[in-house]
Amino acid sequence: MVLFPRNPAVAPEPRPGPDGPDGLDAPPSAGRGAGPGNAPGDAPGARGAAWDPLPLGRPVARFEPRPPSGLSYRPDTVCDGWSTPDLHMRLASVRGYDHRYGGRPREDDAAVACDPGSGAVAFAVADGVSHATQPHIGSQLACRSAVEEMLSQVRAGRGPDLDWDRLLATVHWQLVDQARRILHRPDAGPDEAEELLASTLVAGLAVPTAHGVEVAVVSVGDSGAWRIRGDRIVRLLGGKDGRPGEPVSSVVEPMPRVPARGPSPRTFRLDRDTVVLVGTDGFGDALDDEGTGPVAALFVRELRTPVPPLRFAHLLDFSRETFDDDRTLLALWPAAGPPEGAGPAPTAQEARSR
Repeated sequence: MVLFPRNPAVAPEPRPGPDGPDGLDAPPSAGRGAGPGNAPGDAPGARGAAWDPLPLGRPVARFEPRPPSGLSYRPDTVCDGWSTPDLHMRLASVRGYDHRYGGRPREDDAAVACDPGSGAVAFAVADGVSHATQPHIGSQLACRSAVEEMLSQVRAGRGPDLDWDRLLATVHWQLVDQARRILHRPDAGPDEAEELLASTLVAGLAVPTAHGVEVAVVSVGDSGAWRIRGDRIVRLLGGKDGRPGEPVSSVVEPMPRVPARGPSPRTFRLDRDTVVLVGTDGFGDALDDEGTGPVAALFVRELRTPVPPLRFAHLLDFSRETFDDDRTLLALWPAAGPPEGAGPAPTAQEARSR
């Protein structure tokens, strides 16, 4: 992921490293030995083969991941899963092959929580921008502050129609405040926070109603949301824009920036036989333009019903050459479809009154 420069004539400063400006060793193609390159002849070992990454097309070369740098503990993979009377949730965040090979921490993060009073589920997924100094801190803070703000609004009586401007402002100032603490500079502002903690964000709320589960999602940057329906994965919002068959730019405008046009939430109902996916570009970029390629086919086939959390993380750790970024994905299934003849989705006022 590339940080969108404030001045197009000035590129972001690279971070120094032992063998290159980005802190990574030279890639395998430069004669550095085995790494995340092409390995058509590699075969899974007999021991533990069932847990080997799933090869899709031409896989990444097999190698032992390096420990992540940094002072704080940052696990390679996390997963979670639980159910409410209204929906099933699965979540996983997996360090990409590039970061595993280079000894970089996972820069993606996610958070999800349920309000026991209303049954509403707040969720967030974020991708720390690699050119930031501490992207993993930025993504973690963006997710947690977004979920806390959404639950705060739910407990104050709001439904799916959240105050999205307030949500983005909360995440913005949390990132700025964290940058001030890290830098020991009370005067640090959004520019310094972006250089230190820049992150994409997808945040949303799933609210049970008499008509089914109503979902609202907002996105900043190139993380996105998709829907599995039938045999395809269809984009709902976010992700990267581009024409089929053409290279897609990885330039993004991340948090702590707030879109000048304001948030543009997407609202929809979690219908029966539908799965909603929320994820970073490590997942989204691997989908083809039609949502029917090998990665899409894998998830369409495997996610028709909720899978165990460990299986969900294993699916996300697929191996396909050139797709070596961190991957984070959250999935929601309806626990039961809305009653037949339930009628149209409720208005914002009706949702609040419930």
